Amino acid sequence: MSASAGTGVFVLSLMSIPICYLFNSCFYNSSADGFSFAGCTTFLTLAVSAHFMAKKKAPTDPLFYVYAVYAFLSVVNLIIGLEQDNIIDGFVTFYLKEAEPQVNTAHGHMISYWDGCVHYLMYLLMIAAITWGDSYRAIGLYWVGSFLMHATVYILGNAVGKYWSHVGPLFLLHMLHVSVAVWACFRIFSQPQAQDVQLNGVQEVQRKSLHHRPLDLLFVVYLVPALVFCVFRGLVVLDCPSRFCRDYSQLYEPYLKDPSAYPRVQMLVAMLYSGPYYIFTLYGLLVPGCEWMPDLTLIHSGALAQAQFSHIGASLHTRTPFSYRVPADSQPVFLLINILYGLVPQALCYRCCTRPEFFLKPTPEKKRTDSEVSGRERDRKGETGSQRHRLTQRSRSDELIK
Repeated sequence: MSASAGTGVFVLSLMSIPICYLFNSCFYNSSADGFSFAGCTTFLTLAVSAHFMAKKKAPTDPLFYVYAVYAFLSVVNLIIGLEQDNIIDGFVTFYLKEAEPQVNTAHGHMISYWDGCVHYLMYLLMIAAITWGDSYRAIGLYWVGSFLMHATVYILGNAVGKYWSHVGPLFLLHMLHVSVAVWACFRIFSQPQAQDVQLNGVQEVQRKSLHHRPLDLLFVVYLVPALVFCVFRGLVVLDCPSRFCRDYSQLYEPYLKDPSAYPRVQMLVAMLYSGPYYIFTLYGLLVPGCEWMPDLTLIHSGALAQAQFSHIGASLHTRTPFSYRVPADSQPVFLLINILYGLVPQALCYRCCTRPEFFLKPTPEKKRTDSEVSGRERDRKGETGSQRHRLTQRSRSDELIK
């Protein structure tokens, strides 16, 4: 397939920059000519992008077009984040003044950056994979975890936080965006799993105990305190009366008590889903043949990367009230714990996806080996029979000559 379709998506996403600027100027000037010019520019951009996409052969995968639209929106989110930090001006000023107030929170600020950078890169990679006919299941599962964590925390935080009364029409558009993304998640799950693994050494790897797999032993050692930390922060946001929980929330992570409810929802989601994940992962690292491990680690690492990025950034951001920010004296401990908590699952995911021999079931290999052995025995028997037949024919010909 030609690369022109992917090029068209890239051009379309970058054209969101002048389109945002034009529409923002039109809203401020209330000019009919400005609105007409902005509409014509948008139509021309879409037409040029469609020409690039359909120049030779349009992709048949419907997710290509979903990711094309999401890539456009990701650049818009990046513009929102940059203008909120006063790095740029005049692109989405009207939207920030008239939008729902949760967009201007520290959490909304961080998810704008995450969507505008990380999600945008994943969209381009998946679009390139679709264009060239390659598999994008691994990147897709990582995006599934990241997007589901972002959507769950944002929707529930808006519903139970202090901004629940400000939910408006834009929130309904966000729900439509989430619904299409959930459909895309099911499409990614239905894709076949590509395995480029030599099955010859699977049994040898699975015979090794945990002591002979030092890297897996380190991950097992990490998973136990990670499970405890996950449950502990969930208890903190549930207002556990323990003195240790109160001291932790006051000295190290006061953002957990922020009235926006985003950190509270995020820790509860982590306790309810990441907690069982750590138990399943412990089982998968101890018992061979758990084929679900690579997919599960991909989804969880994407979700945790998004969650930790938003949590760390919002805890230190100036848009968070001063009383809920991390104290300066506690910032080194806070950063060390939360960065390790977010990075180690990425290393575990890399290990499971690049060396999945321990998680494969050796049954297909055994069947194939038995069939090959039986075939070789039949060939040997056939060769032995043919040799005997030749010897008998030679002996008969020698007797006739005599």
